[in-house]
Amino acid sequence: MSAPKKLFIKTYGCQMNVYDSERMAEALGGEGYVETKSPDDADMILLNTCHIREKAAEKVYSELGRFKGLKAEKPDLKIGVAGCVAQAEGQEIMRRQPLVDLVVGPQSYHRLPEMEAKARTGEKVLDTDFPEEDKFEKLKNRPKAKRGPTAFLTVQEGCDKFCAFCVVPYTRGAEVSRPADRILREAQDLVERGVREITLLGQNVNAYHGAGPNGDMTLAQLIWELDKVDGLERIRFTTSHPNDMQDDLIEAHGTCAKLMPYLHLPVQAGSDKILKRMNRAHTAESYLRLIERIRAARPDILISGDFIVGFPEETEEDFQATLDLVEEVKYGTAYSFKYSTRPGTPAAERAQVDPAAADDRLQRLQALLTKQQREVQDSMVGRDVTVLFEKAGRFPGQMVGKSDYLHAIHVADCDRAIGDLARVRILSSGANSLAGALIEK
Repeated sequence: MSAPKKLFIKTYGCQMNVYDSERMAEALGGEGYVETKSPDDADMILLNTCHIREKAAEKVYSELGRFKGLKAEKPDLKIGVAGCVAQAEGQEIMRRQPLVDLVVGPQSYHRLPEMEAKARTGEKVLDTDFPEEDKFEKLKNRPKAKRGPTAFLTVQEGCDKFCAFCVVPYTRGAEVSRPADRILREAQDLVERGVREITLLGQNVNAYHGAGPNGDMTLAQLIWELDKVDGLERIRFTTSHPNDMQDDLIEAHGTCAKLMPYLHLPVQAGSDKILKRMNRAHTAESYLRLIERIRAARPDILISGDFIVGFPEETEEDFQATLDLVEEVKYGTAYSFKYSTRPGTPAAERAQVDPAAADDRLQRLQALLTKQQREVQDSMVGRDVTVLFEKAGRFPGQMVGKSDYLHAIHVADCDRAIGDLARVRILSSGANSLAGALIEK
């Protein structure tokens, strides 16, 4: 029997790219590939790219340049670029980096086996279409390995919001929701393979409207169906838009025991002028009132957010409005970035904020967010939480897992296994994690 071919995948960006990389590995697993952690060992290298961060395409070209020597040593090595940069750049990738053998967009990766076969014959292969067939259904019969206790599950892709700073509508396409029965089948399969916590993914996940037995279902209705899956203990979802936070989803946070008390709800800015220029279609006040309603349904919920500072035309007064909003919400965790242009988006054509001013604002915002994150973590000391153990710690007898609130928890003298759920008392708070002890051994 011939030795298996080896596949190296490097994943950039969001959780959906992590999910997509897993599906690509499964698709190529059916063609005899096994994953390797080193590109030096690989028969195929795939870069699954993200277009959200600044100079994303240039970073991909730089990464590809590092493989020139390896390609020279191994002429049969095949190199592919997948994901959102592949979708945006297309044929340009092959023009600039002739060592690339295939380019595949995020909607076409179910065709990877056919593309790989063509590449093996020396053909350069490009597929950045938005095909009509369901890529998830095409992959459902691929070989599946045992899984860890947590998994991502894509339920919705694309976005119709067209925020002025964002490339997602151009790289992932319009909003599309998967039928509920297919999601439930995949969830059941994941549970049978060892998964106990599922995070539902979508570029705009709470706009989910997949077909159900009695018409389109909301995300809350889908969550209640997942609640019935035996062996599935925890449900999360990300990323949400404030305008799609429907009443039944707010209610589910207070009534569905499997839906975890953690919500990532990006606001991006606290100035109504900037929000309008971003085309966010909500105001700071509407966002704050929404947070009030969510916390009324689930008082202990941890709120996470996203922020962009230095957006075109942002003044110091606009930035102060963002700080004021952060002070009012009190985030448990948040992600903040300095605005950077994305070619083809409306904001890229506008007058840009002085970079030094934007840097200063980002540092001030991050200092406030870090302070809030630490205060929330410190407030957990003395509380009892449920922890899902995900891996062994660095020290003998130590296990590491996540709490209901998505805090990383280290537990010493722990006799529990990966995948176990246990009650833990929090003893101390560190920079980015908590330490605790089992309540019952």
